[in-house]
Amino acid sequence: MLASKRMTNSKILLHTCILTASALPLFNCGGSAHDPTEAYFLVTTNTKIPYWQAASAGLSQAAGEMKVQYEMLGPDTYDPQAEVQEFRKVLTQRKPSGILVSAGDPALMKPEIDAAIAQGVPVITMDSDAPASKRLMFIGTDNYNAGRMGAAILIKELQGKGNVVVYSIPEQANLQDRWRGYEDSLRSHPGIKVLETVDMKGDPRVAFDHTKDLLDKKSPVDAFVCLEALSCSEVAEVLNREQVKGKALVAMDTDQRTLEWIQKGVIAGTIAQKPYTMAYFGTQVLDIIHHHKPVSLNADWRDDTRSPIPAFIDTGATSIDRTNMESFLKMNAAPAK
Repeated sequence: MLASKRMTNSKILLHTCILTASALPLFNCGGSAHDPTEAYFLVTTNTKIPYWQAASAGLSQAAGEMKVQYEMLGPDTYDPQAEVQEFRKVLTQRKPSGILVSAGDPALMKPEIDAAIAQGVPVITMDSDAPASKRLMFIGTDNYNAGRMGAAILIKELQGKGNVVVYSIPEQANLQDRWRGYEDSLRSHPGIKVLETVDMKGDPRVAFDHTKDLLDKKSPVDAFVCLEALSCSEVAEVLNREQVKGKALVAMDTDQRTLEWIQKGVIAGTIAQKPYTMAYFGTQVLDIIHHHKPVSLNADWRDDTRSPIPAFIDTGATSIDRTNMESFLKMNAAPAK
């Protein structure tokens, strides 16, 4: 359901002025009149997982402060085709003021994003980019750097030597960037070998079943790298059930099960992203663009040295292991500011 919440005029004016001054210098900060029919949408896949529930909270908070309508839409599973259909419905049936989208498959999403831009609807990618599309910017993690952070955990755990199995979704641009970070870091550690990269297709059962099969076959695996949020807790579950010790697991994101396996010492560490921040900040930027549109949304902002819109906003990432778990949990237990 579409929803709206109250805001203080002073708070949103401050946010708008700060954002305008720092990120979108072309636009003038002259007030924050919002039409109650304004509506901002977030379209993604796997909407029920904790990562996207955190993003939904960020969307809700930003829209509530501005007293505008909002909704997160998309399939409950990893289904890029269904995501495309949801995006198309938003564009044709919902009169969006702006759309945030995490591209499950950048190639599939490109024509849909381009169609929205052609109709004058601002589109920002978050979490997973569609760089070949006409999206206005990408807001999310520097995934290459996140990969290097994960590689640092892996190298430390393996002490520079071992066989690795990687779980990924190869078509996703953010996971490709993450793996580039791993690869570049591992070049100086030739003793670490990648045995295989498994397409887990957005289904955690694939990771569970494949890990069980590897153990049954006594494959010489020393470590598992999970480039997305769903795999590593399943790998940890298999290792725990089979009472297998001494395997290095490097996860992604901070769902409750992943954090619990880190506390139990089964997962070595994970890389925390900021989906709440991506959606919260992204909604604010969409609102500014909606109210202060450039002459054309079709401009090539990437090569324009006077572009009013940055190509990429890095929301940051944090490496989490048992040494800083307590402080991380305390910080994230505090109410959102």
